[in-house]
Amino acid sequence: MSPDAARPSSSALPELRRQALQVLELRDPPAKAAAARALLAQRDSLALDTAAVLEPAGALPGRPERPPLVEPKQVPTRSPATREGRAALLHAIAHIEFNAINLALDAVWRFPGLPAAFYRDWVQVAGEEALHFTLLREHLLAHGHDYGDFPAHDGLWSMTAKTAHDVLARMALVPRTLEARGLDATPPLQKKFAQAGDARAVEILAVILRDEVGHVAIGNRWYRWLCERAGLDPVALYPQLAARYEAPRPRPPFNLAAREAAGFSEDELAWLRQDYSVPTK
Repeated sequence: MSPDAARPSSSALPELRRQALQVLELRDPPAKAAAARALLAQRDSLALDTAAVLEPAGALPGRPERPPLVEPKQVPTRSPATREGRAALLHAIAHIEFNAINLALDAVWRFPGLPAAFYRDWVQVAGEEALHFTLLREHLLAHGHDYGDFPAHDGLWSMTAKTAHDVLARMALVPRTLEARGLDATPPLQKKFAQAGDARAVEILAVILRDEVGHVAIGNRWYRWLCERAGLDPVALYPQLAARYEAPRPRPPFNLAAREAAGFSEDELAWLRQDYSVPTK
């Protein structure tokens, strides 16, 4: 058993948000993925203290020494035309999914005073992101590589850190912005892997796309709930938050059908079409 896995709970009884923080602190990626999936399996049987104000034991998130983290522009271009290129691209996607585990777990422990369903929703997201990471890592191993073998960037977690004090901004800019980009990027990735003859990668990406629609829908639901609680217009507020926190601009082509299934309103889709010249078909 690793030292991370042996860390005792700060509570005498298992409690969902404390357990989520402990999983977030784990550094070993396979152990973190397994623990996140186990937490989802136990979610409805654990106590839940929605009011607790928790403190991490150290720096977050727990992460391995590898992969080396570099600026996004320093990450090499990845083409699936060769076996090495496919491995590098699989690694990049696995890195996104590993970070997505951290993003979901952070939402569970960090923000007190929300409805119980909020925490249970994000535990579900963490468990499903852990499955995605596990599937990708297994396929990466079949290509002769492991997670950590290629450089990666830290863009996903940097937005999590920026919004650590504001759950409304977090819901607006992590699931509805960064993770929604995955809805757009996945079909072109599937096409590339299909052209390279990697049917398993296409299958894994289909699982990821299916689940990510649900994850973005969870972000949309809680963003709107928080806006309603604060008396704010979610459509008008979003571009203000995106500008304030310097969120990355959406990049077409957009998967409008997936975004609609994930709960983006017609006004929000119209904003994308208007601002980014997206065809309506």
